[in-house]
Formats: sequence, structure tokens, C-alpha cells
Amino acid sequence: MAVVSPVTVTRVRHGAARTLVTVTKSVAIVVPVFLLATFVTFALRSLSGLSPAHIQLGEDATPEAVARVESQWGLDQPFLQQYWEWFTGVLHGDLGTSWVNGADVSTMIGLGLGVSVSIALLAMGIGIVAGFVLGTVAAVRRTTWVDRAITGFVTVVSVMPAFVVGIVLVTVFAVGLGWFPSAGYVPLADGFSPWLSHILLPALALSFDVVADVARQLRSGLIAAYRENYVSGALVRGLGARRIFFVHVLRNAMGPAVATLGLKFPALVGASVVTEWIFGLQGFGRFANDSAQAGDVPAVQGVLVVSILMVVSFNLVVNLVLARVTPASQRGV
Repeated sequence: MAVVSPVTVTRVRHGAARTLVTVTKSVAIVVPVFLLATFVTFALRSLSGLSPAHIQLGEDATPEAVARVESQWGLDQPFLQQYWEWFTGVLHGDLGTSWVNGADVSTMIGLGLGVSVSIALLAMGIGIVAGFVLGTVAAVRRTTWVDRAITGFVTVVSVMPAFVVGIVLVTVFAVGLGWFPSAGYVPLADGFSPWLSHILLPALALSFDVVADVARQLRSGLIAAYRENYVSGALVRGLGARRIFFVHVLRNAMGPAVATLGLKFPALVGASVVTEWIFGLQGFGRFANDSAQAGDVPAVQGVLVVSILMVVSFNLVVNLVLARVTPASQRGV
């Protein structure tokens, strides 16, 4: 039977305590932010002046007809009562009913969210891997032509709009070479290869910004970390360059790069409407755009709630990762 040393037990306890503290602090921030954000989100209907009666009956509807339709939707109730009923529904996963077609908003968002999340996750993966490789190589070979070439490449891709990249990718790899489908989406349940072939090009188009940000942040962090006294001390003690990099330098330098990812994933999911149009995808961003143009307030509110949840959830994950892998964040630096 294996015997666990007291040192290992102490490290596990300290790690669990740090994780618990991080979760507690994050929840203490997330809960009031979520409450305030949902309240503001719900208040948008009153501020917009929109009504389901105008969508269903037209602008020439009589006041009596408008009042009747709004009563059917519960809009004649006091504001706080409307908010409470809507908020309790949100807590149970009910985002309301569309004013335009009477469909369940949660179901419609779920259909589009699966498409956008698939693309965003793949774009994040590509961006993280490529960004970490480029940032690391640039930092290790700093002040050389390799560093200058990578810095120039990162600068160029950072200013290239995703829709421009998407058009180029479709023209070259879908229309010209025929390697990938030019439009459409296949669920993962129908096969990994068809699913990947349909989302790879849009994911590549969205990944450029992630690659640029991760590479820049990691390069700066690594260069700064290499200048710290603990690196000189490790060299004096005879530690190998690889161990110094992975055990000491990388853990201290990756904090800004990881923190950058906190807002990247929700942004990729919600801001991909143009890319979705180019690739013929009915995703979350396109659904949000269509709902806003149609004046479908419940659908827009549902989009905002889901976006808020993605932001706070992904930032919680990032905070947990930072607390685990970066010593500076554990010290509150």
C-alpha cells in the first residue's frame, strides 16, 4: 500500500484552499453582477418602447387591440412583478417566448449556440496552440530575425478583419481547391469528420485575433520573466534550460496570456455574425442580429442573459486556471 507523504498532503490541502478562496471571491463578484445585469437587460423592453402588439398587429393597431395583446403577454402588470416572473423563469432555464413567431427562446438559442460554441471552441484551440508556439519562439529568440518575423506576422493578422479572412478562405480552399464545404453545418453527432470540415474554415477566420493576442502577451511575459532574479538563481544552481522554462519561467509568464482568454471565448460566440453569414451558418450571433432587427425583445433579452452567463462562467474558469498554474496570482500580485 502506497504511503502519502505529509508534504504531499499539505500541498493538496493548500491547493484546495486556494481553489476554494478563488471560487468564493469569484462568486461574490459574479452574483451581484449577474443580478444587476439581468435587471438592466429586462429593463430594455421598457426603455425601447417596443410591444408585441405592434409586431403582431402593425403600427396602425387601435389602443384597445394593443392593450388586449399586451395583457395576454402580461405586460399590463407592475414592472417589478414582470421582472420577478421573468427572472425566476431564467433561473429555471426559461427565457420566455418570441414575440415574432411564438417559439421558445431557449430552444432557438440552443440551436444557434451549438453552432457558435463549436466554432468558438475550435477557434480558441487554434489560437491558443498557435499563439503559445509563436509567443514562446519569439521570446526565446528575442532580438533575432525570428522574433522580428513573428512580431511582424502577429501585427498583420491582428488587424485583419475576420470577414476578410473568411472570404479569402472560402475562395481559396472551398471554391478554388474544393477541400472544404463552403457553407452549412453538420452536428458532431453525425460524425467527427463532417463536423470538423464544416467548422474548420470559420474557426480559422476567427482564430487570428486570438493568435495575435496570446502571442503578444506571452512574448512580453516570457521576456519579463527571464529577467527575474529567480532565473539567475536557477542557472547558478545548475538547473537545465528546459526545466527553468517549464517549471519557473512559463508559469510566471503565462498569467496575462491566460487572462486575455477570459473575454475571448464569449466574444467569439457573440460577435461572429458576419462570419456566420459568409459561411451560411445559423449561429448564435446571427440569431442575435435577426432578433434585434425584428424587434423581438424576449429573444434579445435571452441572448443577453446567455452572453452574461458565458462571460462570468468563462472568467471563473480562467480565474481557477490562474490560481492553479501561476504563482503570482496565488500571491495576489
